[in-house]
Amino acid sequence: MTQPVLSVKDLKKSFGHNDVLKGINFDVYPGQIIGYIGPNGAGKSTTVKIFLGMLDKDHGDITMFGSPLNYGDWEYKHRIGYVPEQSEVYENLTASEYLTFVGGMYGMEDKEILSKASALMDLFGIKDTLHSRISSYSKGMRQKLLIIASMIHDPDILFLDEPLSGLDANSVMVFKEILAQLKSRGKTIFYSSHIMEVVEKISDRILLLSGGEIVADGSFDELKAQSTEGSLQEIFNQLTGFNEHADIASKFVEIMERRSS
Repeated sequence: MTQPVLSVKDLKKSFGHNDVLKGINFDVYPGQIIGYIGPNGAGKSTTVKIFLGMLDKDHGDITMFGSPLNYGDWEYKHRIGYVPEQSEVYENLTASEYLTFVGGMYGMEDKEILSKASALMDLFGIKDTLHSRISSYSKGMRQKLLIIASMIHDPDILFLDEPLSGLDANSVMVFKEILAQLKSRGKTIFYSSHIMEVVEKISDRILLLSGGEIVADGSFDELKAQSTEGSLQEIFNQLTGFNEHADIASKFVEIMERRSS
């Protein structure tokens, strides 16, 4: 049987008295696209930051690439890529300077970085801004830059947190196809998003985190077979107990239309 590329056993994390992760368990295998979803505050970003070494776990075992996770070992970090939900980039740098900095941390040579950066930015339609300061970039351009930075070193696992934010429709189509081709080459994608339609379409397997626990684990068809609902959004609402959207929307519109006497 294929060895998991990522294995999580009884992972727990608390902030003060708030138990964010209450002992989650799952294995991820090469060539899988995992949709990691849950309500705000469910612990999705916390989970990923623990994998990346940005947060310490309180309890549990994590194995990546067949070895226990060791935050002091830079080798495993050379094999992962990350697109954060909230982009923190050095705005005073040019794109070429930023990508040279990022690629250098992954052990790449400057010549290779700039060659790849130019070619990848060209495919995303932003090559003419390679030597422009990031402060002049639109939101969509910054997102494209972050995506390129996460992939320029050819990682084996990609952790993506709302990666489509700010992208135009054509770029979204390109990005989805990139993920499909990476999957076909045995890469693993850990995809976190609130856009259920996208998660439903691209994911081989969906993990639903709610209340600090994994409450659903399976393909969309498997989750649909276990539910009385149809779309992933409806399944999500059912499993997380959220059924107030219509009532909240009605009250919102009523207040919006209210006229002072």
